[in-house]
Amino acid sequence: MVDRPNRIEIDKDEVRRDLMKLVLTIVELLRQLMERQAIRRVDQGDLTEQEEEDLGTSLMLLAEAMDELTEQFGLTPADLNLDLGPLGPLLPRDR
Repeated sequence: MVDRPNRIEIDKDEVRRDLMKLVLTIVELLRQLMERQAIRRVDQGDLTEQEEEDLGTSLMLLAEAMDELTEQFGLTPADLNLDLGPLGPLLPRDR
């Protein structure tokens, strides 16, 4: 067998963790955008009381699922906040 010095060694577990980190970052970004939209709609009075309740419950369950998934993959909420260099962090630091 020929030794290939330019071959890159890949840790499958690390690749899986990094991929999950990227996916969870996108999901967290969308979750935060949906939460802001929901707050805006509640403030405008666009929703019935039942819709507000359902929306709040859904957002709470989604936040809990995100917490479970980040814990399962050994990530923290801070790990999901990608640094965009001069643009700053991707996500607000309020969570």
